[in-house]
Amino acid sequence: MTLFASMFKLFAGLAVANALVREGAVPANPVATIPLDKQYVPVIRNNKIVSYKTAYFGKIHVGMPRQQTFTVVFDTGSAHLFVPSATCNTETCMRHRRFFRNESGTAVDIDHDGNPVKKNSTRRDQVNIAFGTGEVTGEFVRETVCLSPHEPSTEVAPLGSAAKDCTELRVILASEMTKEPFMTFEFDGVLGLGLASLAVDPEFSFFGQMSKMNGLKEQTFGYFLSRSDNVPSEISFGGHDARRLASPLQWVPVHKPELGYWQLRLLGVVVAGERLPLCEEGDCIAIADTGTSLLGAPRAVTQRMHWLLARKVPENPAEIDCRTFPGPELIFQLEDGVNVTIGAEDYSRATGMRVLNNKTNSSQLICRASLLPVDDGEVLGPKAFILGEPALRKYYTAYDWKRQRIGFGLS
Repeated sequence: MTLFASMFKLFAGLAVANALVREGAVPANPVATIPLDKQYVPVIRNNKIVSYKTAYFGKIHVGMPRQQTFTVVFDTGSAHLFVPSATCNTETCMRHRRFFRNESGTAVDIDHDGNPVKKNSTRRDQVNIAFGTGEVTGEFVRETVCLSPHEPSTEVAPLGSAAKDCTELRVILASEMTKEPFMTFEFDGVLGLGLASLAVDPEFSFFGQMSKMNGLKEQTFGYFLSRSDNVPSEISFGGHDARRLASPLQWVPVHKPELGYWQLRLLGVVVAGERLPLCEEGDCIAIADTGTSLLGAPRAVTQRMHWLLARKVPENPAEIDCRTFPGPELIFQLEDGVNVTIGAEDYSRATGMRVLNNKTNSSQLICRASLLPVDDGEVLGPKAFILGEPALRKYYTAYDWKRQRIGFGLS
């Protein structure tokens, strides 16, 4: 590329970026963009790595004037912030950073109803919160939570003024944490980004509090999962980042927002060209869940989906990365004509499965999908799919808190 062409491309890019800012696609002053670290945890069967669990997490800062930094998963499938408490001395808690209550000048001990704990009280209200395969038990504190570090000498500006990346929030200080998954993964806690109705009280909702108290122009956050480990994933608060988009956002309304989930109505699911009968009546749902590393499907259809998405590898090599081997598409048909289409590079297990044929004493290498069976739940029902990492890696997603909708655009 010539220097002239490079300069032309640069100025053209700046012009497009400026136009996008004017149109509101990229916030002129976003609250914060936080890079996300990625952790791989191997899944081993028969002394062989068959797949990896993954987690994406970034830093937040709790307390003032001396902030305490924690790594958290930004989870659209839950609605509370928890970090380990210094009072927790279990092996699981000790593996992580812990919050020291006596080092914060802004922490207020509270009961479940938000009222300050009475002086000399020896009993505290507690809560149990489930996070996928894990669970935490903890007490409550009202605290200042920020998305970027502030110098210890800096006074906290009143919420809604200069401290645009800080908000007051009810936080759960975990006194107990299950070994699974918290011993396995490096992140300290979870920051829930589900809709406010998913929280025990709206004051537990981080983005709800930030939107209300900080006067955000764009009550939206954007989530980007990178396909390459050389490019960091990130989450942006205060708007979405159009620089991460390869196609315009297509917006889909949240279905039953009163349930608190970022869930969408599914008009149909097409697997390898076959429409699943389960969703023929248009009453299936799909939940955009940044805290899930797999695609989830109702247990009733996972066997059929596995069968349709499996494919034999010709010439039967010893090994292959199945993510590079072609396969059929998986299409989620949403409202307003929006389709989320997942390819083999996204849904496949990396390692193939070798099937033995006892009659011929031979074997065949099969590439398979990696699906998470979802059981029938009281709230979500028997027809819930989960759009986890495979979908969110292919599509940049923007979550519009005010309009209660999700935008999808190719990353």
